[in-house]
Formats: sequence, structure tokens, C-alpha cells
Amino acid sequence: MSYIYESYDVVVVGAGHAGCEAALATARLSLKTLLLTISVESIALMPCNPNIGGTSKGHLVKEIDALGGEMGKIIDKTYIQSKMLNKSKGPAVHSLRAQADKMEYSYTMRKTLENTPNLYIKQAEVSEILVEDNKVVGIKTSSDAIYPAKAIILCTGTYLNARCIYGDISNYTGPNGLQAATLLTESLKSLGIEMFRFKTGTPARIDKRSIDFSKMQEQKGDERVVPFSFTNTPEGISKEQVSCWLTYTNERTHEIINNNLHRSPMFSGEIKGTGTRYCPSIEDKIYRFPDRERHQVFIEPEGNYTNEMYVSGLSTSLPEDVQYEMYRSVAGLENAHIVRNGYAIEYDLINPNQLKPTLELKNIDGLFSAGQMNGSSGYEEAAAQGLIAGINASMKLLGKEQIVLDRSQAYIGVLIDDLVTKDTREPYRMMTSRAEYRLLLRQDNADLRLTKIGYKVGLIDEKQYKRLLEKEKQIESEIERLNNTAIGANNEVQAFLEKHNSTALKTASTLADLIKRPELSYDLVSEIDKDRVDLPEEVREQVNINIKYEGYITRQLQQVEQFKKLEKKLIPHDLDYDKVPSLRNEARVKLSAIRPRSVGQASRISGVSPADISVLLVYLKMIGK
Repeated sequence: MSYIYESYDVVVVGAGHAGCEAALATARLSLKTLLLTISVESIALMPCNPNIGGTSKGHLVKEIDALGGEMGKIIDKTYIQSKMLNKSKGPAVHSLRAQADKMEYSYTMRKTLENTPNLYIKQAEVSEILVEDNKVVGIKTSSDAIYPAKAIILCTGTYLNARCIYGDISNYTGPNGLQAATLLTESLKSLGIEMFRFKTGTPARIDKRSIDFSKMQEQKGDERVVPFSFTNTPEGISKEQVSCWLTYTNERTHEIINNNLHRSPMFSGEIKGTGTRYCPSIEDKIYRFPDRERHQVFIEPEGNYTNEMYVSGLSTSLPEDVQYEMYRSVAGLENAHIVRNGYAIEYDLINPNQLKPTLELKNIDGLFSAGQMNGSSGYEEAAAQGLIAGINASMKLLGKEQIVLDRSQAYIGVLIDDLVTKDTREPYRMMTSRAEYRLLLRQDNADLRLTKIGYKVGLIDEKQYKRLLEKEKQIESEIERLNNTAIGANNEVQAFLEKHNSTALKTASTLADLIKRPELSYDLVSEIDKDRVDLPEEVREQVNINIKYEGYITRQLQQVEQFKKLEKKLIPHDLDYDKVPSLRNEARVKLSAIRPRSVGQASRISGVSPADISVLLVYLKMIGK
């Protein structure tokens, strides 16, 4: 017998990284929010790698923070090592990554949730989404409790019908042996929602005491830490850091794996779900790249208060005996003691093509979805979607305009657009190469791009907003001053240029022109800048980048203008594509299924050609759209 309990504005299903951001957003926007989790101990759990950020993922965390999300603040409190990746390359691909104390991260996020007004946590398994007239009205739990709600956000992660596998061992559990959610899939299918099944995996955890670090290369963190959150300073979060370690697989490792491929559930057919191409298991890497003599293996601490070490690069679902043999063939791991076996995990998810760019289901009013439920992989991708789903569910209930970040505004925009537009047939991982306008979408300017949106939504406070406006003013004024400050070819200037191996001046120049030289920078030319004033480091960084890359930035802004024209050309949601003459059949099918909101989105659908877009534009003009 079902019982109706207290009603809520929003119910968030799942308390992983997507669920935490979604619930915090709705609660902070004054909506009564219920966060349901199958286990309170799994709140903000990091079941796989012990880090936040990394290539392109660091961009996402910075953007989450700029919009008013929480992930950046939590990792700044709980990191044990911080490192800026790709520093030898241009600023577009600089990516911040921090090793986390996994338990501390989870505890700190849980404490934040528990002390947020309007937010209530409940341990329960959701068995059914309650829908009337294609509109959500609440959820039902496995104990038959009914919680009425105006909006629901699905953030089930890898728990939905989860199955963990290594060798011949198969357990229907969620990650780390936690309870799986087994009831919700059938409810979603009954609502006409198309479901997929994906696979991901994780390596073994090894006891630190059994590792010989003398055979490995030490990997230290940066001396000067860059915060993830724009509300923090390097000095404010600086702390003593721990080291990671680098070693490699070898010919013996590869021989062990090749000899046992037939025992891998990936190759035996035991695993049915599609795995990620960009984060493969070690057996998949050996099979796909047989000419590689070795692969990197990073040994990463899981926290300050545990001896467990994460073996990054050796994700596997091979049998336990093979795992021991394989790990112990690696330099430094000859006596490795495995605390937790590596395993693969299969789970259910929805086809994300059923979502609007707001992350609301197209055919069910008030039902939103975020994270690995939408086919993505990674904590950062999940958190980004959770924040956007939380914001848009809130805007919908508050009668305000929902936000859709486009591909020229944010990595988050690229992520969501790819998920809802393209055929996601494998776990989606964010990469810098996916962002066409990555020179504009740097992690260092995420606040300049997105904080005004966060302020408009209501997640950024007045103090942070005014600080942003002052930063913008300082950047603009300084760039203008540098462009208008002439420098003569005098002895002092020539001596400065010679000192820095820069070509001597033949005629007068400007400070801005000097900064554009590869060997010089804004801080270096301060030696000959008589009128320079003391500015914050974050302002100096923006001035330097904007001047140095001015030509490239201008060119990319012109490309964005063309992109925006197609994005602004909206398509009626009820357009009958069968009536569009000369449209190819494949394009009709794809356009009818995905229902793009704009011609720009339509142009990115797999199977829709440039010729189809031309036909569509002609038809829209003909019907006056």
C-alpha cells in the first residue's frame, strides 16, 4: 500500500557529482528540494580516479564555479596535490588537475549539502517516476512512499541495474560494492524512454607499503597552486602536497595480458555494454596498440589517511589471479598487495537524443536528466550537467528564462550540445579537441564568460559580481593603455630587448607590440614601463593573453559571429520534416527524432549534410520563419 509523504518542488534522484550540484542549485534558488540516494555513504563518492580536473575537465570545473556551482570550492578544500597540465603549450589547453583526498571530498560535500537551507536528504531507492498527462507529479520509492514533486532530476550515475565484473565473477552491485538501483529502469521504459547500456571500469587499489617507489619517477605538485574556484587565492589554499609516482608496463606485462585475453569478460562476450574509447582498459590498449612497447602507469594516493594507492593506466576486468601476475610485472609493484581488485561495471542510461538542450526530456514535462545517466563519463562532466539541470528546473518552476550555453560560450555548452545532438554510442568524454572555439573558452577566463549568467540566475552573490565588473574594467583599461603607450628606440629599450634575446627596434613601437613578441610578456616589459600600476595577478594574466593572441582571438570571434547566425535561426518544434521538399530520407528521420532547436544544431546532427541544411533554410524562409 502506497503512502503520500511531504511534497517538494524538486526531487533529485542520486547524490553523485551530478546530483549534488543539481540539488544545491535548486535549494539555493529557494526551491524545496529532496535529494534521494541509495546510500548516504555514497554522497559525492569518487569510485574511480582520485582526482578532479585534467585536460578539458579542468575547464568544466572552472565553468561550474563561475556559474555558482560547488565542485571547485570542495576540491580546493580537499586536494592533496595540484598541477597545471600542458604548461608548455598555449593557454587554450592549460588544464588544472588536483589529486583529491577522496573521503575528505565526499565528507566535505555532504556537510555542505546537510547545511544548505531548503535541502533535505533521504536514503531510499526510487522505483517509479509518477507522470500524469506527460507531466511529472512525483516519485515512488521501493518502500511504496510517494513524494509529490513539480520537477524531477535523474542523476543515477552508474548505479542503474549495475553489474560489476572481473574474470568469471559477476555481482549485481554498484561501484565499490554498494547497492545497485534495480527498479527504476522498467519505470523509465514504461514511459517510452529509450535506454542504452554502457560499461566503464577501474583499476586495482594497492597497499602503499607493498610498493617500491625507488623504481619509479616521483611526480610532485606545483609550487604555486592555482585555485579551481575564482573565490579563492593561491595563498589562501596553499598546503603541503603529496607526491604521485610514474612507472611503465613492459614486455612481460603485455605477454601476461595477451596470454589471458580469452579470460577477459570484455573479449569473451560476458560484457554487453559499450565501453569508453578514450579511457580503455589495459587489455583493450594492448589489443588495439600491439606495437606499443610500454604504457604509462601512475601511482596516485587516495587520501591522507589511507595506504590505498590508485593504479592509473591499469584499469582491468581480468581475473584476480591474472591481475596479481600483471601488476607484479610492473617495475616497483613486484610485491604489490591488492586491496581492491580492478573491475568493469555495466549500467543503464537513457538515449540523450531524447533531451532538450536544457536537459529536460522532450516528451515528459518536468523530467530532467544529468550525468552518466546521459551517456557521459567522468565526475566533471556529471557535475556540469547537474548544475545546468538544477538551474533549468529552477527557472522552469520560477517562471524564468532557462539557460542554454552554446558552443561558443562554454565547454559545458559543447558537452551538452554533443550529448543531445550527436549519436552517443559510447561513454562521452570531454576533450579540448571537441571545442571549436577553445582559444576563447580558456579555463582562465571562465569567470569573464559565465559569472554574469550565474548572477542573473541567482547563484552568484553581489560581492562576487561586483568583483568581476572591477576585473573587467581593469583589464580593458590596461589593454587600452598599453596600446597607446609609445616606446622609442632609445638605449634603455634596446638594452632591454638585447637582454631578452629580442630584435632591436628600428622605429618607435608600443608596449602592446612588444608584448606580442613570443620571447616577451606583460610582466617582462614592466622593466621599461614607467607608468605601470600594480594589478592583481589574474588581471595581468588576462592582459597578457589578450594582447599576445589578439589576432587569433579576433579571427575566432569572427567565426563565432557566423556560428551565431545559424544558432539564432530557430526551427519550430512542431515542424513537419516530411513536408520539406528535396530533404534526404536520412535527414528527415534524424531531424524528426532529435527535433533541433536551431539550424545550427541541425547542422551538427550526424547524417544531416550541408545540402540538407541549405534545403531547410530555403523552406524556413518560404514559410516565413
